[in-house]
Amino acid sequence: MGFFFSFFFFLLIRRKKPEGESLFYSFFKSLVGKDVVVELKNDLSICGTLHSVDQYLNIKLTDISVTDPEKYPHMLSVKNCFIRGSVVRYVQLPADEVDTQLLQDAARKEALQQKQ
Repeated sequence: MGFFFSFFFFLLIRRKKPEGESLFYSFFKSLVGKDVVVELKNDLSICGTLHSVDQYLNIKLTDISVTDPEKYPHMLSVKNCFIRGSVVRYVQLPADEVDTQLLQDAARKEALQQKQ
């Protein structure tokens, strides 16, 4: 779980492209079934299996647990959750599932297309 993905890039590219789906939507769809950690803007971190993601980068997780159960005891009984994309601060991804060079190249290409 060593690779951190900052949503700074997500904010730059979040707008839906007229010709198709966004880069990060496609990227997250490829990670369905993988274990991730989602850190929310309220400092809650949720570990779970990525079940689905939509074009707004809303995330559904299954088999969840929280990283600090003493601080969030009400989350102990929750097994699945829906997370609105706008409340996500970071998503921690499995390092072996992310080709950072490919992702950087795709982000550059998309940024150039948006300038034109």
